[in-house]
Amino acid sequence: MADFSKELSKYMPAAAAPIISTWINDTGCQFRISRSRKTKLGDYTAPFRGAPHRISINHDLNPFAFLITTIHEFAHLYTYQHYKNKVKPHGVEWKSSYKELMYPFLRLSIFPTDVAQAIVHYMKNPAASSCTDLELYRTLRRYDLNAAAHCTVESLAANSLFSIPDGRIFQKKEKLRKRYKCVEINTNKVYLFHAVAEVILVALEKVPDLSLQRVETTY
Repeated sequence: MADFSKELSKYMPAAAAPIISTWINDTGCQFRISRSRKTKLGDYTAPFRGAPHRISINHDLNPFAFLITTIHEFAHLYTYQHYKNKVKPHGVEWKSSYKELMYPFLRLSIFPTDVAQAIVHYMKNPAASSCTDLELYRTLRRYDLNAAAHCTVESLAANSLFSIPDGRIFQKKEKLRKRYKCVEINTNKVYLFHAVAEVILVALEKVPDLSLQRVETTY
């Protein structure tokens, strides 16, 4: 039986690595450390045409986020083993598997207190992604190596300017429930941004014309 603990310890808390190594061996899973992907933190692929279970996790997650994502994907694996494709991907069966797999790590006190508390809250109704639970997402971000460099829409002062990767510039406005109204400078259109969407702060002098006439649109 191969021991993957040493390699796994580079990406997750060392105390958790032997457990995950055992899971990999017991399931015959092909476990891969992936490049960074903006659309997902990890994924699971069921056996197909002789291929084994496959799980991949982004390499650049902090240790606690890496472990939580790994547990999330193994919950998919165990759900598939019991139900194949007869249940919803994140239905009650997956939620039950996720909770069952997470409990040993909570009992071993592998997570810091704030992360453990956020996980317990999240486990009341686990979602398709930990990113959808704002409390857990915010808590995990504290442990990112570049946490101080993160800038989210909710962290900006009202009327601040920010840009997104495609270069468009917006001005932050009021909050509507869980999202913020933000005006695109060039078009005066209004978009709704998630509270924890990562953005780039823009200096006021770089956008001299702020005579905005708002056009209510969303996406």
